[in-house]
Amino acid sequence: MAASPPVRMNWHPNMKHTEVERWICIYPAYINSKKTRQEGRRLPKENCVENPTYVEIRDVLSVSNVQFVVENKQYCREKSRELQFRGRVRVQLRNADGTLCNSEFSTRESIMRHVAGKIPQLKTRQNKPNDPQPQPQSSGAGAGGGGGGKKGKGKRR
Repeated sequence: MAASPPVRMNWHPNMKHTEVERWICIYPAYINSKKTRQEGRRLPKENCVENPTYVEIRDVLSVSNVQFVVENKQYCREKSRELQFRGRVRVQLRNADGTLCNSEFSTRESIMRHVAGKIPQLKTRQNKPNDPQPQPQSSGAGAGGGGGGKKGKGKRR
């Protein structure tokens, strides 16, 4: 049977690092190369990924040695209210005594860089074509169309 989700509480200074409210939040907008800094991007564009989702962040973190929780939250700077833009991931950075959970990830930026570096290697990203292939033009006799407008109308004076 699965473990019960952690109990949510309001934050106060005496909370331990193991409580979910002390874990860091990662929204997909933080590592989205299509966003500007004002729209919420936290890393330089060359370190970011095009349109990541919380599912991809979850997949990368599931193979890393960190504890995380997925939450159904909307990023406040996100303009669209569609479901594909929802979701955030909370990641445990420190143990109860304040030591790092994983020495590889010492800061929130190091976790975001790791996630942004691994998302392009996911199989779901490998199968998607980045550049849409141009459709071949048919040269048949019935392939007129396009061009628009009425012909031979001329300029009115």
